[in-house]
Amino acid sequence: MSDTNFQAAAFTALGTPREQVKLPAEVFDGTVNMPVMHRVVTAYLANQREGNAATKTRGLVVGGNQKPWRQKGTGRARQGSTRSPLWPGGGTVFGPIPRDYDQQVPKKMKALARRSAFNARARENSVFVIDRFGYEEPKTSVLAGLLQRMGVDGQKVLILTDGAKPNVYLSGRNLARVEVLPYSDVSTYHLLWSDVVLIEATAIGQTLDPVAEKEAAPVKRAKKASAEAEEKPAAKTKSKSKTKAKAAPPKKATARAAAPKKTAAKKTKTSAAKKSSAPKKKGK
Repeated sequence: MSDTNFQAAAFTALGTPREQVKLPAEVFDGTVNMPVMHRVVTAYLANQREGNAATKTRGLVVGGNQKPWRQKGTGRARQGSTRSPLWPGGGTVFGPIPRDYDQQVPKKMKALARRSAFNARARENSVFVIDRFGYEEPKTSVLAGLLQRMGVDGQKVLILTDGAKPNVYLSGRNLARVEVLPYSDVSTYHLLWSDVVLIEATAIGQTLDPVAEKEAAPVKRAKKASAEAEEKPAAKTKSKSKTKAKAAPPKKATARAAAPKKTAAKKTKTSAAKKSSAPKKKGK
């Protein structure tokens, strides 16, 4: 299955959308060869290994020249060296030794795998074109703002520039899940590692006219907005509780005002009881 009419969404360096750009048919021809990509990626990962793991055999361990005890008469098993693999601190049997893990892959196979990886990302609509990365100085916030406006800041992003651009590389070096490479140096592994590929227009032979735009304002994350929304109801509940607390004292005052009446009633009862209990005078 081949499709030579791949188009990609285009953006400015500040994240302003532009008209779509047609991708070159020389690379984006629609072919995706899975076995070749697997072979090339396996070779790439194998070539990253240094192969310097090493252990010492009994001949390389220092010491052990003297026989621990005599051959016969001790009742113990015979031993010839304390550096035998049977002893603690002795040599290692069949341990790893330095070796070369390099795998050679034909150039045509590498080119086919790279083209297949590009087509795989294009089929997923994960290829975007940036008109120009003209950074005069390294600025991580500018590149982070671009990714946020495009909505890809939470994904693995591969940025391919037209040649080596140190300012773009330094801008993305401190961003997690972001890799910046020249377009000519990208490998199949990096393309398959990424979720989104940003390609500079001049790297694929496209020249986009500059667009007049103002410097974009910094993007506010949605998390802060949600936090503010949560704080507002909390402030309302606090104000309601304060008003209730202020309205509560008058009730206490009324209770205090009613208290003297009860005490007066108690005094009348006690005085009546005293009169009834008083002794009557004789002779009447």
